[in-house]
Amino acid sequence: MNNQNMIISGKIQTPLGEMLACVSDKGLSLLEFTDRKKYERQISGLKKYLKSKVIPGNHPFLEQVTKEMNEYFAGKRKTFDIPLFQIGTEFQKRVWEGLLQIPYGKTLSYSGLAKKIGKPKAVRALANANAANKIAIIIPCHRVIGADGTLTGYASGLDKKKFLLDLEIN
Repeated sequence: MNNQNMIISGKIQTPLGEMLACVSDKGLSLLEFTDRKKYERQISGLKKYLKSKVIPGNHPFLEQVTKEMNEYFAGKRKTFDIPLFQIGTEFQKRVWEGLLQIPYGKTLSYSGLAKKIGKPKAVRALANANAANKIAIIIPCHRVIGADGTLTGYASGLDKKKFLLDLEIN
C-alpha cells in the first residue's frame, strides 16, 4: 500500500458478537465490539487522527488479528503478536502499556494499576484512559477490576468482561 494513513477495516465474528478491526501499514489501531458504547466515536476519532477514511478491505494485519482472535477464543492463545499502532495521549499510552503487563488469567485493581505506572493518585484519570482503549482484548482493559474484586466498568458490557475473565481464568 502506498498510503501509510489508509485505514482498512474488517469484521471478526467472536463468541461474544461481531468485532470491527481497523489496521494500517503501521499496525492494528482499533478492535472493538460493534455493539460497544460510543463505538462510532471510536471510529470517528481514528479517522480524524489519521486524516483518512475507513474502508473495508483486505490487509495482512486483518488476517493476522482474525487468526489470533480465533485462537484466543479457542483457548489456544494467551499473548498476541499483532503490531499495535496506538492512538492516544502520552498518558493514555502509558496506561495501555501498563494494561499490556497484566498477565493472561490475572486481574489488577484500578489503584493497583495506577501504582504500577507510577501515578498512584491518578486513579480516575487512569479509569478514563482505560475506557478510551481502542484495542479491546489485546490491550486487556477487561483485566482491571474494582479494589474489592468486583467487576466494574467495561464499555462493551459487564457480561462480556465476565466471559473474557472466565475464559482466561478457567
